[in-house]
Amino acid sequence: MTDRTDAEAVTALAADLVRIDSRSFVSNLPLAERIEAELAGFEIERLDYKDAAGVPKRALVAHRGGAGGLALSGHMDTVPDTGWQEDPFSGRIDADGMMHGLGTADMKGPVASCIIAARGLPADVPVTLLITTDEETTKAGAALIAEKSELARRAKLRGIVVAEPTGLAPIRGHRGTVNFEAVAAGSQAHSSTGKGVNANLALIPFLAEMRALHDRLREDPAWRDEGYDPPFPDFNMVIDNHGTAINVTVAKATARMKFRYSRKLSATPVIQAVKDAAERAGLTLNVVVDGSPPELPEDHPLVLAACAVTGRPARTVAFGTDATRLNALAPCVVLGPGDIGVAHTPHELVPVAELVAAVPLFRALLRG
Repeated sequence: MTDRTDAEAVTALAADLVRIDSRSFVSNLPLAERIEAELAGFEIERLDYKDAAGVPKRALVAHRGGAGGLALSGHMDTVPDTGWQEDPFSGRIDADGMMHGLGTADMKGPVASCIIAARGLPADVPVTLLITTDEETTKAGAALIAEKSELARRAKLRGIVVAEPTGLAPIRGHRGTVNFEAVAAGSQAHSSTGKGVNANLALIPFLAEMRALHDRLREDPAWRDEGYDPPFPDFNMVIDNHGTAINVTVAKATARMKFRYSRKLSATPVIQAVKDAAERAGLTLNVVVDGSPPELPEDHPLVLAACAVTGRPARTVAFGTDATRLNALAPCVVLGPGDIGVAHTPHELVPVAELVAAVPLFRALLRG
């Protein structure tokens, strides 16, 4: 603990975290070490791994007090700094009290609020911090905590507050995701020779089926969930020819799809439809099911507690969080400072006043 006020502490810590580069394609170890330095008196569990590119990563679990409490959770990684015209790592605060920088809202600012809230509680109040990484890509940090953390299991958590930016409004549920990668193979040649095989020719019929699936998911009433906005599931497609020039036959064509669905819907028919279409087109297909959609009923004790401390009703959202993995440990609500609408943009910012306001809200939840 320091003798600074909570407001001073959370502002300084958030700015410090923003200044440390932790974009998902670089190692987050410097940021993890900076966070750990703030957690004197906590038992710390370090969960180290290497991502698919061989980059060293670390997730942290910190605990103090007995078992049966709540956890606060946030992630250390950020998206790339695409489009930024100013220093994305500045952590500057403008005259209106807005902190600017990559990750200020999503979600280094909220992580700072979690840390200051947790360490300011009496030592006998049980509190756990689940600090993940790779949330913006694979959610590998959250998956590792859910599957391997002995400290989290010993804490016997009764709930988890995922502090993603919600404007301090409680979120009781959000959609889960399935990620698909379909790859068509061809052979590269100068396109004038007639000797190459264009991989797009195999991909096109597959894409036609994916277009039909996309439309069916939007139009068929059986796929609607009126508890969400929009009520239809999302099925987004991205096509990649891997930089092939226009006068070269395409040796590799990749289609990536993200399917977002709520808890009341089953992903199985969509997964099977994509598998069948890929087989008909002769494509290689990789499917990753990202945990399960978290959704608590309106009268769940954790939802009621979040509504009570915020004075606001709980709702559902379309975006996703680490709760798809962490709900294997305990029920999850999503609640944190900042606006998801500015996340992943070159104008990301967070009101410092919301970072400060989150601290007593988190403490009230942790005290039960």
